[in-house]
Amino acid sequence: MTSLLLAPVRRSDCADLVAANLASQNYHAPWVKAFTDRDGFDAWFSQNLTGANIGLVARESESLGVVGVFTLSQIALGNFRSCYLGYYGMVGFGKRGLMTEALNATMAYAFDEVGLNRVEANIQPQNLRSIALVARCGFIKEGFSKRYLKIDGEWRDHERWARVTDVV
Repeated sequence: MTSLLLAPVRRSDCADLVAANLASQNYHAPWVKAFTDRDGFDAWFSQNLTGANIGLVARESESLGVVGVFTLSQIALGNFRSCYLGYYGMVGFGKRGLMTEALNATMAYAFDEVGLNRVEANIQPQNLRSIALVARCGFIKEGFSKRYLKIDGEWRDHERWARVTDVV
């Protein structure tokens, strides 16, 4: 039996996501600066409605607590069938394998439901827990990008990790 539920984000997730992000601010630092109010949620949610993005929420099946958030962004179909993966976990759910289970479920969703061939995750080299997570879930390190992404006002280097579908 699965220990988590993964579903596309809904407006009704707002209060739980804001509360989980507020409680996890120190846990996320310095890697992620997640939204911590309704306006932030609305901005993130609207990107998942109008753009080539899908937001997913992983919840522990027993408590329904938010384990993590996953975003498949800049989805390109056609011959490319690729996207970028963003994610972060919440304090209180670490070291139980739930993020591994949630990322594997996200990959199944990306490959089986969306029909993608490739998912790329870009991770700051010092974020060892995140690198260990993608490695456990079958991602392969493909390279390094200097000053790749601006986070919290600073340009950050990133490692490029990717996973392709097992289905041909």
